[in-house]
Amino acid sequence: MSEPILKMRRVGKTHGKGAQRVDAIIDIDLDVAPGEFVAITGRSGSGKTTLLNIAGALDEPTTGNVWVEGRDLGDLSRKELAQLRRISVGYVFQQFNLLPALTAAENVAMPLELDGMRPSDARLLAEKALAEVGLGGAGHRYPDQLSGGEQQRVAIARGLVGPRKLLLADEPTGALDEATGEAILQLLRDRCEAGASALMVTHEPAFAAYADRVVRLRDGKIEEISVRRPVPSSTADLIS
Repeated sequence: MSEPILKMRRVGKTHGKGAQRVDAIIDIDLDVAPGEFVAITGRSGSGKTTLLNIAGALDEPTTGNVWVEGRDLGDLSRKELAQLRRISVGYVFQQFNLLPALTAAENVAMPLELDGMRPSDARLLAEKALAEVGLGGAGHRYPDQLSGGEQQRVAIARGLVGPRKLLLADEPTGALDEATGEAILQLLRDRCEAGASALMVTHEPAFAAYADRVVRLRDGKIEEISVRRPVPSSTADLIS
């Protein structure tokens, strides 16, 4: 099997000390292979979002190690981590985190421009990403001119734009109707079949069914892993 896009070993996260200590996640071992779609489920407070944030270098583990595309995040400088977050990792948050002064297309293009892409090229990729999530022609509109569901789709387009290898999604369908939510999940599925990897937090069993594996957390620990599809041994297997 090829090198995982994401590898986590004995990862833990603790908040507070003494009587105030809370173990958010405990001794997590998890690999996500190229082309694999993994869903994270569990009750509220089980550690799902903490795991996602650590996987994407938005938070640091208290214990353990995390590798993205073979790079140990603990060895990277703040500048290198910021670059990795722009280039290698795409995020879709529960909060849309759109900049109100930028249009939909400008919000989507921003991470590409920050990494040095020409604005005209970034805009073309942003418009393509918006079309993929059903918002073709809406690139000129500002966030306050969009519905909640449309803002969520802009946030998803921003997470998917460009050649990201690891896609992290925290309840990505929360503000969407069922049909649009299913379309977005199929888009994530398609990105994985093209060689990217996805890690998605969801409460919905029907949405988790789009994944290759479902990892269930309980009290910060992995309680169960259900395999739904065979894990690809290489990206080539996805197109053979």
